[in-house]
Amino acid sequence: MKNNEIVKSNGTFLALQDFNLNDAFSDELAGLSGSFERIKIPAAGSTVFEIPGEDPDNPDAVKEFSAVILYHHPLYAYYKNKYTGGSNPPDCGSFDGITGEGDPGGRCDKCPYNQFGSGESGGKACKNRRRIYLLREGEIFPMILSLPTGSLKDFTRYLMRLLSKGKKSNSVVTRFSLRKATNANGITFSQAQFTVDRDLSPEEFNLINSLSKQVKALSVRVGHDTEPEDTPLNVDIETGEVIEPLE
Repeated sequence: MKNNEIVKSNGTFLALQDFNLNDAFSDELAGLSGSFERIKIPAAGSTVFEIPGEDPDNPDAVKEFSAVILYHHPLYAYYKNKYTGGSNPPDCGSFDGITGEGDPGGRCDKCPYNQFGSGESGGKACKNRRRIYLLREGEIFPMILSLPTGSLKDFTRYLMRLLSKGKKSNSVVTRFSLRKATNANGITFSQAQFTVDRDLSPEEFNLINSLSKQVKALSVRVGHDTEPEDTPLNVDIETGEVIEPLE
């Protein structure tokens, strides 16, 4: 594993000119169970991402990287038994944060497992994450980054800053980094940070916008395969306030 490397922008997205994601899946991966590779946020407050590289057994460890956010959506998952990793589907899950499918299913905002106090240390039994599809400069195949609960407040603020300037997340190159944070129980965790690296050129945006639509259509076929929370975070993602553990 390469440690503490910083991945910098060194190209454009013009290589997407003749690329079609649907064709790539159907031509090169016909009959195979291909999916998107994952960028991981390590546990215990580490400030380096793990990004898949040439050697699948030795991901690159980078302090920051730049990419375009092609598409993002909620990813809710409730497991009756404690989730320990892998691709086992949750007992109930949601890809829009509105309607859960499975047991118990139904409206997420009314679900007792999506309320603070239903899980460990006063948190939610249903884990609320955000799945982001990213494209790094110089590449043509997207990757997935799954944001844990503790990073959702900062991601929301970042999106609001973009919207206040009339921009969308797929119209800029975003620089991703990590900082060490601490929850109400004194446990450290890794919190993602977001800044604008640069704006896309009009030509780049047209290509990215086309790929964003393809990714959105394909996202419905990507299963949960989530990472477990690294800590029982007690953070209200609406207000960003720390929720104290229940007595």
